[in-house]
Amino acid sequence: MMTLRPLAHAVDVQSDPKTAFGLICEVTKWPVWLSFLRSARVADPRKPLQVGSEVVLRSSIPGEAEQLFEVDQYIENYLLSLVGAYSTRRRIDFRIERKSKTSKIVMKLDYPAYGGRLASLIDRVTARRKLATALVDSLVHFKGLVEFERHPDALLADF
Repeated sequence: MMTLRPLAHAVDVQSDPKTAFGLICEVTKWPVWLSFLRSARVADPRKPLQVGSEVVLRSSIPGEAEQLFEVDQYIENYLLSLVGAYSTRRRIDFRIERKSKTSKIVMKLDYPAYGGRLASLIDRVTARRKLATALVDSLVHFKGLVEFERHPDALLADF
């Protein structure tokens, strides 16, 4: 196994942290803006998202087709962090930093590359490169969604 740096990207949004965090906590909507996910759900939808909640993802992240994550850090309107249930080296982190009138959304995605240096190199030029691009695109989509939610008439402002 080779250790690689986590994939990370940040974007400023014209939204307060509460609105942005609310959208992040809508797990079933993640595939709408996280392009590398096929499906996402909380294992027990009757319970609120909190530390200990289990999240089931189908994604293009290397590994099993369906992956189980557990919320290991949750700070309202600031941080949502998931760790792989079967591999603590798999992580997905969402952090919101309040600025004066905007918020900065930071997302990190980390997974191990097993199989030594050659497998790590192959992963770096294939899956990891695609995921890095998808992460950037996903946060642009998130920005559009959270800002549209705040200003639903903004799309028609030019007409």
